[in-house]
Amino acid sequence: MHKKLGVLGGGQLGLMMISPCIDLGVEVYFLDPNPECSVQPFTSKLTVGDFNDYETVLAFGRTVDVITVEIEHVNVEALEQLEKEGKEVNPSSKLLRIIQDKGLQKQFYVDAGIVSPAFKLIESVKEITEFPIVQKMRTGGYDGQGVQILRSESDLNKAFDVPSVLEALVDLEMEIGIMVARNAKGDVQVFPPVSMDFDPELNLVKYVVSPAAIAEELSNKCIQLAQSVAEKFELVGIMAVELFITKKGEVLVNECAPRVHNSGHLTIEGTSISQFEMHIRAVLGLPLPEVHLLDPSVMVNLVGEPKHTGIAQLTNIDEVLAEPGIFLHWYGKTQTRPGRKMAHVTVVRSTIEEAKQVADEVLEKLQVISD
Repeated sequence: MHKKLGVLGGGQLGLMMISPCIDLGVEVYFLDPNPECSVQPFTSKLTVGDFNDYETVLAFGRTVDVITVEIEHVNVEALEQLEKEGKEVNPSSKLLRIIQDKGLQKQFYVDAGIVSPAFKLIESVKEITEFPIVQKMRTGGYDGQGVQILRSESDLNKAFDVPSVLEALVDLEMEIGIMVARNAKGDVQVFPPVSMDFDPELNLVKYVVSPAAIAEELSNKCIQLAQSVAEKFELVGIMAVELFITKKGEVLVNECAPRVHNSGHLTIEGTSISQFEMHIRAVLGLPLPEVHLLDPSVMVNLVGEPKHTGIAQLTNIDEVLAEPGIFLHWYGKTQTRPGRKMAHVTVVRSTIEEAKQVADEVLEKLQVISD
């Protein structure tokens, strides 16, 4: 059956959905407030409008058959109304409402019996009296923003004076990411676990490594937990499940994002099917093929260099792309600023060690500057 797919958001995640939609013969439409968003040069089916505005989302949704998201911060009330009118919204408005509020998300884990770090909810900074603690804004945080580690009272000047989740600071051994896909029939496919290293200043993922260097038993435990989370959310689509592995070997759910995700970008070259195609298949009710790891791979984010704001350009691009097994994905953003995600590079090699070494060399050579 021919269905029109509508995507709320036209950023880099939406951009990377276009290719599998073309391959699958899917007619895809986008809604984004930015007339120069990432998808704009590559589609004639962009509606410029606010995906947080009720009437705008409602009108857009009525022009398509299935609605999905590339960002979770959208107008949920409009999606609820579209569901009442018979439109397919995948992931559902119910799931998105929970994910939008980290307090509701944490309570969901408690109610569903999913183990995550201990927490309490606060309304203002005055309620922060114990340290060390991790503070997360309940709403509005995105891409590393809205999270702060408070190690002592002297850090309170960095705290957010908004309703927040306070989490126990985990004795962390490793952070794991797992992409899990599920369709309306309940069919589930799970991608191999990856490990994630973060840039401490930007609080963004710096490296994603596939496969994660963990024992098979622990890997299976992570996979089973990720699958359980997707099933309890009644997910339709793809979801990034971020897990903490503690120094004692415990596995805890940190957060989830019910969409394609930065931690899954290396699936384009590193696994038998990309997260983007799997998501399109899941939301449209197409078969979900089994996922196989192809080669060890490492992904690095390319962000705007410090002190560079303006029209973006890359240094040493010819030298870097002359090497085999290096794959650049530019996000179509013309303007750079310090710390802005502009692209990613995936390095595929026969071993993780070699891939990491080459990724470090790429980061030295391939920098996003302004002209």
